[in-house]
Amino acid sequence: MIAIQIQREAFDPGALQADLEALGGGGVATFTGVVRGEGGLSELVLEHHAAMTTKAVRAIADRAAARWTLLGLTIVHRHGSLVPGDRIVFVGVAARHRGPALEACAFLIDWLKTHAPFWKRETFADGTTRWVEPRAEDDAAAARWGG
Repeated sequence: MIAIQIQREAFDPGALQADLEALGGGGVATFTGVVRGEGGLSELVLEHHAAMTTKAVRAIADRAAARWTLLGLTIVHRHGSLVPGDRIVFVGVAARHRGPALEACAFLIDWLKTHAPFWKRETFADGTTRWVEPRAEDDAAAARWGG
């Protein structure tokens, strides 16, 4: 079971995790990303092209499902205007054992960060804006999984 949602609306990570737990595996691993408010950040806007983003996220999910034996995989990624404290992404994986669940979850968040086509613009309390540039540490984290 692979579930992918690219949406503006907020999500409930507890409900998403409960759905994965209901699959009966021995391990469920999740990651929830939250918008940070560092440096006076007041807004984060995520833009995307719906068809392209959905296709890319599906390919990342399919890659994880081919690499690990999973019972379920859920990805929810928001777009639009977000503020500090808002949940931005949920990745959850259910497997028979903890190892594959933990590894697949880490892979998914690393690859989403570097391979999912979202464009992020930050706005700060002083009114300045900037586009978020790729970070070398994110690329290094994704590279450890191979290409």
